[in-house]
Amino acid sequence: MSTDPKPDAPSSAPSNTEKDPDDWTTGDESMTGAQASYLKTLCAEAGEPFDPNLSKAEASKRIEALQSKTGRGRDH
Repeated sequence: MSTDPKPDAPSSAPSNTEKDPDDWTTGDESMTGAQASYLKTLCAEAGEPFDPNLSKAEASKRIEALQSKTGRGRDH
């Protein structure tokens, strides 16, 4: 008999990075510190204004758009 605990969560569950930001349950909360920091960098590189009042979901969408514009995105 094994005494190792097994995780109850299915391993096939999508992570938040794979879900549409509009579907996030916490998407309307203020953006995280990490999002704000990265967004400031992207805005500076793109010559775009930084909006500190974005929600998590809005910040995620803005990061994606600026990644594409600056060439920092995954698909560049």
